[in-house]
Amino acid sequence: MVVVIDYGMGNLGSVANIIKKVGHSCTVTSDLSLIEKAEKLILPGVGSFDNGMENLNRLGISEVITKKVMQDKTPILGICLGAQLMLESSEEGKLAGLNWVKGKVIKFRFAEKQIDQRIPHMGWNQIVINKQNPIFNNMYENPKFYFVHSYHFQLENEADTLTTTDYGYEFASGFSKENITGLQFHPEKSHKYGMLVYKNFLES
Repeated sequence: MVVVIDYGMGNLGSVANIIKKVGHSCTVTSDLSLIEKAEKLILPGVGSFDNGMENLNRLGISEVITKKVMQDKTPILGICLGAQLMLESSEEGKLAGLNWVKGKVIKFRFAEKQIDQRIPHMGWNQIVINKQNPIFNNMYENPKFYFVHSYHFQLENEADTLTTTDYGYEFASGFSKENITGLQFHPEKSHKYGMLVYKNFLES
């Protein structure tokens, strides 16, 4: 069973729709008993870091998914805010993150001469795939994805960097560590590229 975790932070419908489009099914839920039974997890999200962590903690989801991910090694895919919550902390808030991957979330900082770089980083941008991961199997040439974010990952261990993207400077736009994958971009809004990411995650 594939579970898309509902913690009240948006874009659940678009994730469920693309999963259906690539020929799979999922359960969108905050029910802890269903999350515990999941064979694969997806943690999407749009919004602020503290709101996301408050909801996960209040609903009792943090503890359950941490056991699933860190002890049971259940594969999980984090999208946008969902991926940011997997790190230790964020400049956007004061609460601790899930702390599954070492690093923090920082705001884009551009030099004065880079006045053309607007925040949020919004729209299509290319990614560079830094290491092998099943979610990028048979990926199209020059893969590009849809981004909407003002903060990005700052990873402690370079080995965790899955993808990089250039927006004023190069930043980590994806990370992976064992069964954990986090993407800053929105594959569910990224047409054929995103469909292939979801298909690969569900079938790998």
